[in-house]
Amino acid sequence: MNPASSSLVTEKALLASRSNDDDLTADSASTSEPPPYSSPSNSSETSISHDSQGTHGFHYYTGLPRLDYKLYSPPVFTLSPDCTTLSSKAEYLTASASALIGLIRSQASIPPKPLIHIRGNRGRTIDFDFKMNLMGLLVADDMGKRLDYIRCVAPGEVAFRGGAKADVLPEVGDGELDEWCRRFIEDPAPVKSFALERVVANLDTLYIEGQIRSLIASTQYKGQINISFPVTHCKVKVKSAEKPSKLYMGMKNLFTSKHKYEVVQSVWPFATARNGEEGRRCMVQSEEVWWREWRDSIKYAMAQKRQNGAYVTNEDKLEALMEGKGKGVTSIDWGGTGPELEEHAD
Repeated sequence: MNPASSSLVTEKALLASRSNDDDLTADSASTSEPPPYSSPSNSSETSISHDSQGTHGFHYYTGLPRLDYKLYSPPVFTLSPDCTTLSSKAEYLTASASALIGLIRSQASIPPKPLIHIRGNRGRTIDFDFKMNLMGLLVADDMGKRLDYIRCVAPGEVAFRGGAKADVLPEVGDGELDEWCRRFIEDPAPVKSFALERVVANLDTLYIEGQIRSLIASTQYKGQINISFPVTHCKVKVKSAEKPSKLYMGMKNLFTSKHKYEVVQSVWPFATARNGEEGRRCMVQSEEVWWREWRDSIKYAMAQKRQNGAYVTNEDKLEALMEGKGKGVTSIDWGGTGPELEEHAD
């Protein structure tokens, strides 16, 4: 599924996702037609409680977004080394449509972890290399204000719909998530997979990157700057456990025997619309407010030449607020040497 198709989410559509009787009205980045989706990801079956005592099945951790963190590491699942993909070959998930539907809905109720990765280097010398976690900007403390929802592939949208290649067919009509799960379970292919993708919508990364680059330039830094926005915990994949026999693989092409279902997204809006659009409402705070709160901490992390992808955290923000760390820094001595890039580094 093309992530760009869910990059524009309007408040009207997000509010409509809270009613099973309303028509589907979410805007798509590539079309004015509404992208279909199944239901709010925090529906009655998977809703998350405010209760810090865990009376609804999970414990609320003070200072963290109100989420069921156990869902990030469920039994019989393995997290990839880069922390992007949670995968399982549990047989019950490829044998029962209801089990697969329950898994997708529960996994859609927790967000991905969007990051900012900031690095500066001069040749083989790394001057600074640190990250920031933006996940808290996707989850409001008031669960009634959450706008996340499940989106299924739209008619005419190119996606892996149960074949070896991306296509616009087949279509499932009504039913969407339930019907896609049923088709996956009934697919006789010996090698098949079903994926849920978690995506972030309406975050203005260009604005944030521009502010960071201007801040770095103000320190007289002359090196190469790399600013990226990686997203971890962004995919959940169920794979068939059965491996085809060598005889079967010899009789049928390997690639045509792999059936992929990548038709479902869990959309987590940073805001109800793109930056600058009328009526925009942010889930937690705007990019501008976020920048004002964190710019001194970012500058201080640079001045300290923080390394190895270390995080800039709330402790850095406290030091900026309480001790003035980062304030008044107009230039940084970039002389000397720092940790060197390995031969194989990008």
